[in-house]
Amino acid sequence: MLPSGLTQRAFRSCPCINSSRKKQSVALRPEHNTAIAALCQTSGTRRRLRFFAGFLSTEPLRLSMLLCRVSALSRTAARWGRRSRPGDGLLRRALSLSSGRRLCASSGEAGAESGSAPGLYRDTVLLPRSEFPMKLTGQKLLEREVRIQQECGFADLYSWQRERKAKKEFCLHDGPPYANGDPHVGHALNKILKDIRNRFEMLRGRQIHFVPGWDCHGLPIELKALGELGTSGLSPLQIRRKAREFAEGAVARQKAAFQRWGLMADWDQCYYTYDGAYEAAELKVFQEMHSKGLVYQDYKPVFWSPSSRTALAEAELEYNPEHVSRAIYAAFPLSTLPAAMASAGLEGGVSVLVWTTQPWTIPANQAVCFMPNAQYSVLKRTDDSQLLLVATERTASVAALLGAELESVGTFTGTTDLEGGMCTHPTVPDKLVPLVPANHVTMAKGTGLVHTAPAHGMEDYSVASRFKLSVECMVDEDGVFTHLAGPELHRLPVMTEGTDKVIRMLKDAGALVKEEQCVHSYPYDWRTKQPVVIRPSKQWFINTASLKDKAKEALQKVRVVPESARGSLLSMLDRRTYWCISRQRSWGVPIPVFYHRETGEALLNKHTVSHIATLFKEKGSDCWWELPIETLLPDGVLKKSDAGPVTDYVRGEDVLDIWFDSGASWAAVLEESDTRADAYVEGKDQIGGWFQSSLLTSVAVRNKAPYKSLMVHGFAVTEKGEKMSKSLGNVVDPDVVINGGKDPSTPAYGADVLRWWVAESNIFSEVQIGPSALNSARDSIGKLRNTLRFLLGNLQGFDPRTQAVDPKEMHYIDQYMLHLLREYSIKVTDAYSEYDAGRAIRVLQAFINRELSSFYFSIIKDRLYCDPEDSLARRSCQTVLEEILDGVTRSISPILPHLAEEVYLHAPGHDEGETLFKSGWIKSSSVWRRPGLEEAVEGACAVRDSFLASIPGKNAAQYDLTIAIEPGLLFELMESLQEEATSTSSQLAELMTVARVTLTGALPRDLPPGALLSTGSFLINLEGGVIREDSAYSVAAVPTSAARCPRCRRYTAESAECLCPRCQPLVSQARRPSDIA
Repeated sequence: MLPSGLTQRAFRSCPCINSSRKKQSVALRPEHNTAIAALCQTSGTRRRLRFFAGFLSTEPLRLSMLLCRVSALSRTAARWGRRSRPGDGLLRRALSLSSGRRLCASSGEAGAESGSAPGLYRDTVLLPRSEFPMKLTGQKLLEREVRIQQECGFADLYSWQRERKAKKEFCLHDGPPYANGDPHVGHALNKILKDIRNRFEMLRGRQIHFVPGWDCHGLPIELKALGELGTSGLSPLQIRRKAREFAEGAVARQKAAFQRWGLMADWDQCYYTYDGAYEAAELKVFQEMHSKGLVYQDYKPVFWSPSSRTALAEAELEYNPEHVSRAIYAAFPLSTLPAAMASAGLEGGVSVLVWTTQPWTIPANQAVCFMPNAQYSVLKRTDDSQLLLVATERTASVAALLGAELESVGTFTGTTDLEGGMCTHPTVPDKLVPLVPANHVTMAKGTGLVHTAPAHGMEDYSVASRFKLSVECMVDEDGVFTHLAGPELHRLPVMTEGTDKVIRMLKDAGALVKEEQCVHSYPYDWRTKQPVVIRPSKQWFINTASLKDKAKEALQKVRVVPESARGSLLSMLDRRTYWCISRQRSWGVPIPVFYHRETGEALLNKHTVSHIATLFKEKGSDCWWELPIETLLPDGVLKKSDAGPVTDYVRGEDVLDIWFDSGASWAAVLEESDTRADAYVEGKDQIGGWFQSSLLTSVAVRNKAPYKSLMVHGFAVTEKGEKMSKSLGNVVDPDVVINGGKDPSTPAYGADVLRWWVAESNIFSEVQIGPSALNSARDSIGKLRNTLRFLLGNLQGFDPRTQAVDPKEMHYIDQYMLHLLREYSIKVTDAYSEYDAGRAIRVLQAFINRELSSFYFSIIKDRLYCDPEDSLARRSCQTVLEEILDGVTRSISPILPHLAEEVYLHAPGHDEGETLFKSGWIKSSSVWRRPGLEEAVEGACAVRDSFLASIPGKNAAQYDLTIAIEPGLLFELMESLQEEATSTSSQLAELMTVARVTLTGALPRDLPPGALLSTGSFLINLEGGVIREDSAYSVAAVPTSAARCPRCRRYTAESAECLCPRCQPLVSQARRPSDIA
């Protein structure tokens, strides 16, 4: 049954009934009687509702004071029919009253339904609604990313953009990753960086030229393909087939991973260095360099890897800073004193003291070098009277090392006094070696006198060339002494047993002065991780010395990011006097040279190379071993070459250095595009690798760099800053990052988290990855996702194509947000242009946290939720929210393509099938910046900040403000936000988030005692500084006397039970009598 006295309580609880105003008798309109009659049909309530109807028709109350809380009674009446328990609720619908009439609510009765009066009006408030999920994790996340790739055409995007018309092209030339294993986080770092830039440029309307490639030749692949079998008993073709199969498998795995990461490319049109067409283009570069005299064959020292049995280039070395050598100080007796020394009365017994970290090279010694203009002293040891020649500058260090006092008995100047001296070789007594000047001698370590073995040092070789010294090699391909070293050393490995034997020989000869352990940086084979040696070998070289100046000049026209990397590029060029490009292996591009059987003379010219290049293009480089020499060297080519019969020649067995392979990629890949790529993007290890080899080959052939800009990034390391190693078990697998691991502690993060990690990292230093970094990336994306969901939820039912508001008609705060959105778009565009996706993320997060969440969103929620759905004020706000959603989504799309396309699928105003990446970059307009707008809103914000600072921890909505500003520019700007002197609904009141704002020229004298006062000033700067005015303001904040509206929760109602003037008509219109049934 209806609870006793319900109707009486429902009406008497309204303060309007107890009003002291004169009561008037009124009759219900027909629609009111109809509604009540419908209520009376409810079983069990007819008698009391008839009383209710009679009461309504006779009670002398104003109509605006009647029918309060009928919505609660309606809900209860409906429940009566279902025999509800007493107190379950009140009527669901309110009778509609004419516009402007008050609706009041009893907080006590409302509490019976929902615990708060606003619950009664929930269905009249426009809360956010969206199907966009707040959170995606685990398998749902992975399935969603894959579905996004399929639905949004990730696989076809590259081809689509290549076919569209574009005024400009952007070419990012892909440095080929090595096809020798599974994809790793280094690949992810590099490839995702490239994809971020490509997607950004494509969105800006440029046509992207990006051809993924793989470096497929080289020893690492050969070693892994053959495994424990080695090359023993296998023909070159057998080795090549196994190596190709291995490379193809690695390429397939890496390619699949790159696609899953969301990389944009045509994966059916990649380049491979083992492809015949690529090899032909490479040989064309080789031929042009040879015809210019830049490629030559010579016998000179090179880096040699005994573990690989091949020559190595500088770029194929890794330097181990913890290498330990057995360093020695050895005495070379002067058999012939220099003239100046003899004149000084030093008749004999003087020895030259040298220092070396490679004792095994002593048997190959051909000279001792001194610094031309340095001072040298003959020092007498006080403990044994031995006379030693040492650089004067190094005397103290040598004395400390030997633990003996050294007495100078004569001082001499380098070239002037030492030239002409001859020393006896300490291990070959009948051999004499000269004292010669050399510029490479330094005083940083040792004695200032350098043991010189031309066969085992680049600088030593230069000295030998100058002074016509012998370059005698006593070490074979396996790093073992040959018979030339003598019977005591023959067949001993130079780095181990050979070193030990040489030291014993020096000791036996009385020439060993001191031995010590020396920890220093030493070159290792980057493939086998074993130390290398320097030994002479007949190899093919590129004369980089003649290219160096041109390369430096070309590099000055290249933009380098970061600029600090330019110095490393230049110093690497300076250190490289020549480039050994021949390798003694089978898996590579054969050097197209033939040798005369008797003389060994090389046959290599444009005719022979062009013919071989044509064969390679048609058949691939396997034909070098497959075809008979008559096909490789036909009569026509022999005739053009003025060579003898083909039977006089044999084909060469060396292959080209893989750095020459990849360094010629510009010739094979960029031919259809501009001959210079807009960018090369690689890790810092490529400063002496691909960046340099590409520069040298391009400058040699075309006199220009192959790139307009270089972007150099760091390496991926663990969160502890350690290099990743399988042996240490600290390798981060990108597949596990995306799909999760067997251990529950390794969740599935998805591809976008991996991409965010790349973008957010400081890529110009070492890039750390681990659980902390990945969790941080996931959380950041989660926060971003919530912001996007808020935007989508408040755009439900809004179509920007038909309902957007012109900026000129918008609220000032909305126009101001468009201005901030335009500034945001400029900043984020600049960041991407600088290859700084991390800055783009920081700009994004600052915009969301400061401009959106803390400012705009907090101000507009009331207007969004409580204003009429189709009102200009709300549509103005929605127009801006749609622009923000569009701008933010596009700005994150290069980094988070999956999330961006997912948002785009839910966003309003798009045709079905339309995708974000086919619709362009952020669409900001210059008209969004209006003179005076920025000053008006920011001036109001300055006042707001002063006010908020005066009420720390309190609710601003509970205050009335009086803002006093003397007449001037600031006052005029504030008037544009509030035309009335006092208002609860002005734009100024909205921006202040208070109950009421009064704008005046001076504070009233009769302020309440509890008023909170604050002051400040705001500098107005218009017309580029032409108009400047520093305006003062005062603010008085007084707790409002108004009550909180139960619907909108603003303090603008006459009482706690009544709706505010803004909400009354909205509820009246929303709850029509026809709704009561």
